[in-house]
Amino acid sequence: MSNAPAAPPATFVIFGARGDLTRRLLVPALVNLVRAGLLADDMTLLGISHHDGDDEHLRQALDDFVEDDAAWRKLRDRIRYLRGDFADTATYQALGTQLTGNAVFYLATAPNFFGTVVDQLGEAGLLNETNGFRRIVIEKPFGTDLASAHALNSRILARASEDQIYRIDHFLGRETVQNIMVARFGNTMIEAVWNNRYVDHVQITAAEAVTVGTRGKFYDGTGALRDMVPNHLFQLLAMIGMEPPISFDAEAIRIEKGKVIAAIRPIDPAEAIRGRYAAGSVAGVAVPAYLAEPDVDPASRTETFAALKVHVETWRWSGVPFYLRTGKAMPTRDTEIVVQFRDVPLALFRETVVDRLPPNRLVMQIQPDEGISLEFVVKRPGPVVNTAPVTMDFRYKDHFEVGHQTGYETLLYDVLTGDQTLFQRAGEIEGGWRAVQPLLDVWAQGTPEEYAAGSAGPESADALMHRSHRRWHRLG
Repeated sequence: MSNAPAAPPATFVIFGARGDLTRRLLVPALVNLVRAGLLADDMTLLGISHHDGDDEHLRQALDDFVEDDAAWRKLRDRIRYLRGDFADTATYQALGTQLTGNAVFYLATAPNFFGTVVDQLGEAGLLNETNGFRRIVIEKPFGTDLASAHALNSRILARASEDQIYRIDHFLGRETVQNIMVARFGNTMIEAVWNNRYVDHVQITAAEAVTVGTRGKFYDGTGALRDMVPNHLFQLLAMIGMEPPISFDAEAIRIEKGKVIAAIRPIDPAEAIRGRYAAGSVAGVAVPAYLAEPDVDPASRTETFAALKVHVETWRWSGVPFYLRTGKAMPTRDTEIVVQFRDVPLALFRETVVDRLPPNRLVMQIQPDEGISLEFVVKRPGPVVNTAPVTMDFRYKDHFEVGHQTGYETLLYDVLTGDQTLFQRAGEIEGGWRAVQPLLDVWAQGTPEEYAAGSAGPESADALMHRSHRRWHRLG
């Protein structure tokens, strides 16, 4: 982004300015943009919350979360605070007096306020673009099932046009995720084998070593499936599975991603596993069982792990399963995409000691150590034909000055410049929920299978792979 022009001037309004998301991620990301010269000198940050306080109170609340340097001091002087209730018309009347041109409204609030805030912005006339752009950024979860997602889309689209709405997924701000398209479409040798003739299956994993911790109340009403699959994991699947767009224009890319999401067959509950962590140890630290966590219902049916076999019904991917898994209290933090290629015929090696060759794999590591690895086979030195698996590794930090990023920098810059490439349209959101709705219906009953904290998940997740003589890529 260092060669990109500075974003146009705007007022960046954050609803929920005293919340954790604002302090830990949004404001540090904005400071990084200032440091990179990508924010206009006259951009204003306006925080809205129900807490008592003034401009200086908000600035002091943010001081501990950013480095005290010239970039922070430059932004700090442009921070203002507005105390107000999100459902009170007076809040929006006061807000209107502070807006003169371009404005971004970032909803860093609880999901139950999304519709309320957009309704109030519309009623106050603050979404009118006569004197500049007006854009709305909405965090996940966007709905809790297909019906609620459709209702929320309908409510918001009654107030704003689709090109004003930025449904954000912070996973898509990471360099490796964005590099998926460049790696595919910029390298002939990769795109040539990116189909069901050569690919055996694809694995997409988002493992977290952390437990639910103090978020028990929120998480117990959400669970691993709702929290990660129809948004994060399906977006990664769409970028892997999409057809080449006619350009890197936002609309062209979103059309192709939308086609992939629409082609996902509703998931068969028989091809999905849910689990819940029991007591165990993660990195040598004792972890209580999920049901013993604070604010978790002792009779909870909520899962902390989900693994599913997904079928994408397109010409390119017919017959190629996508295996998705996500979970908490896992052995390590690991978000990755593994493209495993088909086995080679062994007839050539029938007179040698080789009875099985390890498969070729392309591994895209998204976090914590962003990079790409290619696993292939070579001959061991010596007089007989014997093989050995080797790996070629690329790590971003080895080749580029990455610096400390929150993952929101690119996304916030895109909002300010009007680039919707990495944001979801209404149809993508609803398509994701449509695919997992059968699981939501079935998982409303019964209880998840337990797995020890610090393990790679329940045994049934391994069995899901073993049915087709496959296995999960090792975490970490």
